[in-house]
Amino acid sequence: MTTLVFGHKSPDTDSTGSPIIWAWYLNEIGTPAKAVLLGEPNTEAAFVLKHWGLDKPAIIQDVTADDKVVIVDTNNPAELPPSVNEAKIQGIIDHHMLVGGIKTKTPIDITIRPLACTATILHDLMGDTLAQAPKGIKGAMLSCILSDTLEFRSPTTTPHDRAVAEKLAADLRVSIPDLATAMFEAKSDVSAFSDAELLRMDSKEYNVAGKELRVSVLETTAPKLVLDRKASLMAAMAGVAKEDGADQVLLFVVDILKEEATLLVPNDLVKQLAEASFGAKVTGDTVVLPGIMSRKKQIIPALKL
Repeated sequence: MTTLVFGHKSPDTDSTGSPIIWAWYLNEIGTPAKAVLLGEPNTEAAFVLKHWGLDKPAIIQDVTADDKVVIVDTNNPAELPPSVNEAKIQGIIDHHMLVGGIKTKTPIDITIRPLACTATILHDLMGDTLAQAPKGIKGAMLSCILSDTLEFRSPTTTPHDRAVAEKLAADLRVSIPDLATAMFEAKSDVSAFSDAELLRMDSKEYNVAGKELRVSVLETTAPKLVLDRKASLMAAMAGVAKEDGADQVLLFVVDILKEEATLLVPNDLVKQLAEASFGAKVTGDTVVLPGIMSRKKQIIPALKL
């Protein structure tokens, strides 16, 4: 039976590349596997697939009780197929906090490490087998690390993430600044997306003080393109929240180059949350949060009402 390898919904570069990397490895060691996605990859992830000549994995909506699966880049049931707990989960490889809620039928292998990127963990687990990997697999691994670390700008970056990326770049004879710039330019091109699609593009669900929040982050080198749409984005938040069973959508527009985030403030709830969480003084419909770049390390742990 073929093992399905997938990451979270609204797949970014890490949740697109890491399933491809790990499925390649499983096949290499004799375990039939294939990568799948839980949604359309974002523009940066789509660029990475094309750049390294990788096929886009099939998109699935759910899994069955007969499916063997490995989960990468998340351990949160809210980000996974509805029937994930019915499947034959074989393993979890992740770099996020342990959320709870996943139930397995048998003991499984779980690797969760405090690194910036799942692909860094895959690098370590693959060991010497990585030397046999084709250029596309190594390129996907490098791209995942550059994406999740924002080219080493993110506070989640560890010396090990950087060392692995630099080793891969040297092996591939790739310029890290050039590749990262091309990736971030692709990520910043959001003109083809509706407001609702932007609000869901890179988002995760969290409960804060009894409020169900969809916490969305848009990382860009051209924040003006997003902020020029702030009125329509804020108008779309209520509908997205209602459809997704949330109380509020939070949108943080991360300026990769200035290393700051702008939070859209559509109502008093978000104003209260911004002031309580980040010590900010909100006077309009946006607030700039200097130094805030990471949802995992800086945004989610700070959220309170």
